Amino acid sequence: WAGYGRCGVAVVRVSGPASATALRSMAGHRLPPPRTALLRSITDPLSGEMLDRGLVLWFPAPHSFTGEDSVEFHIHGGPAVITAVLQALGSVPGTRPAEAGEFTRRAFQAGKLDLTEVEGLGDLIHAETEAQRRQALRQMSGELGHIYRDWSHKLKRCLAHIEAFIDFSEDELIEDGVLDQADRSVCDLQSQIEQHLRDERRGERLRSGVHVVIAGATNAGKSSLLNTLCQRPAAIVSPIAGTTRDIVETAVDIGGFPVLLSDTAGLRESADLVEQEGVRRARERVQQADLTLLVVDSTCLPSDVQRAAGFLSEHLRNMCLLVLNKSDLLPETQRQKLKMELRGVSGLPAVCLLSCQTNEGLKDFLTVLQSSVKTLCGDPLAGAPTLTQARHRAHLQQCVAALSQFQRYRDSDLALAAEGVRLALTSLGRITGRVGAEEILDIIFKDFCIGK
Repeated sequence: WAGYGRCGVAVVRVSGPASATALRSMAGHRLPPPRTALLRSITDPLSGEMLDRGLVLWFPAPHSFTGEDSVEFHIHGGPAVITAVLQALGSVPGTRPAEAGEFTRRAFQAGKLDLTEVEGLGDLIHAETEAQRRQALRQMSGELGHIYRDWSHKLKRCLAHIEAFIDFSEDELIEDGVLDQADRSVCDLQSQIEQHLRDERRGERLRSGVHVVIAGATNAGKSSLLNTLCQRPAAIVSPIAGTTRDIVETAVDIGGFPVLLSDTAGLRESADLVEQEGVRRARERVQQADLTLLVVDSTCLPSDVQRAAGFLSEHLRNMCLLVLNKSDLLPETQRQKLKMELRGVSGLPAVCLLSCQTNEGLKDFLTVLQSSVKTLCGDPLAGAPTLTQARHRAHLQQCVAALSQFQRYRDSDLALAAEGVRLALTSLGRITGRVGAEEILDIIFKDFCIGK
């Protein structure tokens, strides 16, 4: 079911052989026309008491989400109504509460979805930003699975030709060039898969969120920047240096892209053991970050531009934005001069002057930040669909290794080379669930909600 709690409409779904019995016993003895919504009184099959009035729909097999006979009760979404309808359904012979993800699992087992489409559906349910929704919807529609099925089909043809050559070449029943053609196809496929893997993990990053770390010296305004970005007092702010000792994390939406924002301890030498641990964790988090926001107190910059550029360069990290905070404490002429001249210095990333106190420069900073995050995630609608799951990457890497086995043994042991193609085919099949799927089904379906 969906919409459990106080809501306008809740949907209770039933799938399986007892669906028609449940519908007849609770909403009239005649089944409605397939896929047609009818307003019916919904009653308790034991007492005959009316529980609610709502829409009912009948989906006979195989034309349903699960491929089985299915029923939907669209009822009012109050907790008492939902509980009463579920209890009444429990009294119908052959029905039981669904397990988490069981409807989607049945759809997979009926061949309605492959595993990439199942994972896309799961990602769509959990999508929190617009970009995540677009990527998940594209995967759920089957674009990623289509690529892998196409590769599998080509590998099957290669394997068939290779095995035919092994079995029948001595009888001269095989045309000339069959093995060379298979060789070219395997090389081409290996190249395509390797190119697919060189995606800089954009799809996975979009799915899980871009890790953005706020780093810098003590009292530079890191916690103030965190609070400004998430628009709430997530971190304690005080004029005392070293207030933040541990990592403070919060999830934010930056221009439709998911970002996991981390505030860290100020980077400085300290005799305090607790602060030392905070600094160690901060440095470790910076090394793991997709993007670092290096926050610098603009009032502490040397007045000479070249010296200022040198000072900033010493603090640079990979994939970094420079945020010169407390710009409201600088005279207007100095702010404009600093901004123009620093942008002209080669080797520096984007420089943003910002005041977390007055929000001056915030709009420009958010534009630069959104552009950086979009670069890290890519456009989910542009080009070929990207990898979204670590398991996809692992199976594709195994596939490439197996195809390399074919190349290695092609001239010395054709049977062993064919085994490499067979292993590659198995690895691809595990992505879509067409081969050896059982051991990963529980992992994929466990995060689905009840009723989906």
